[in-house]
Amino acid sequence: MNSTPQADWLNLLIGLLQGAQLQLLRVLDALGLAAQVHGQPAWPWARRLSGENLLIDLGQARSLAWTLVFVAVAMLVLLLALFWRRPRFYFLALVPMLLIAAPWPESHVVLVPATPTSFQSSPTGFTAASIARGRALYEQNCVACHGADGKGEGPLAASLAVWPPNLNGPLLWRRADGDLLWRILHGTRDALQGGQSTMPGFGEKLGEADAWALIDYMKALGAGQSLRALGSWPQPIGLPDMAVRCGSQPPRRLASWRGQRVRIVAGDATPTEDPRLVTVQLLPPSSAVATGADCVADSVAAWEALALIAGADPLAGTQLIADRDGWLRARAEPGKAGWSDDDLLCRSSERAAEQGGPALPADGLGALIARMDAEPVRFVKGGFIH
Repeated sequence: MNSTPQADWLNLLIGLLQGAQLQLLRVLDALGLAAQVHGQPAWPWARRLSGENLLIDLGQARSLAWTLVFVAVAMLVLLLALFWRRPRFYFLALVPMLLIAAPWPESHVVLVPATPTSFQSSPTGFTAASIARGRALYEQNCVACHGADGKGEGPLAASLAVWPPNLNGPLLWRRADGDLLWRILHGTRDALQGGQSTMPGFGEKLGEADAWALIDYMKALGAGQSLRALGSWPQPIGLPDMAVRCGSQPPRRLASWRGQRVRIVAGDATPTEDPRLVTVQLLPPSSAVATGADCVADSVAAWEALALIAGADPLAGTQLIADRDGWLRARAEPGKAGWSDDDLLCRSSERAAEQGGPALPADGLGALIARMDAEPVRFVKGGFIH
């Protein structure tokens, strides 16, 4: 999450590629040139520009970045040729020279196979209800091969031609959500084994909403398993949306506080309010305890979803903090007296202090908030993370 020159330019490049392709798809859809697949505009080509490969091959990423610069200069020269008549010949002669001189990257690195749903996203977002729905679907359709923990070691895994992937690693974060949707509904094939099927499609059993729920559950499961194994969230995980009641006001969505820091306090004990955070008390299932908290969430789905993500059993007494962009960043375990920098679980491996960063406030929560604000999550799906 720390801002480094390499991280900044790479994140900018991948974000530019992803954003340009998404905007192109929206234009095609507005013009009626894009078909509808699974309820959203379909990517019309068999290839797309890759963000995940550029993350791995920095040399090709640099070549692509410089090529885009050369192409931009060539377009500027063409515009000058249109409005500046006298040197027009020299300008036109310069354009092919620029395109020839550009360090074009290798096409097999920049262009990767696409699916019609490559740029689709969940219509409901990442929600506690979707995670709960995905849990039931996962147990019915996926456990036999992928295992209850998502490591790909289910009872049928050894009998398959290709061992199922570990869903707890970076796989779900480096693949576009739309590509995951396509694989769930239409299955996967191994290009190295003559197109042999490695996972059946579930399109006849599951609808689009079911597939999105499965993706949400697998993200939550992977986050919790990573936290148990590594003590951190190596890939960013969002705070699931849920219904919240604040006093006598109508229920509102947790996502409506986007732009503010949010603290979730799980359990019956009424939390202390803090002006630096929006505090929401998460009540356990079947709780009949009256609470004096200003804002309360009490759904079973919300409790189970956060228990899964936090890797906490029991969840009661756990506190979670999400940053202004909705990313879960910190967890305080039950019984802990205060916050410390060690509670920041979604972070880079380097500490700001080692990089000569500014002095942090003395109190634990203030230091943690300052660290969160100084090290924002820089996330592009299918590309650079943290």
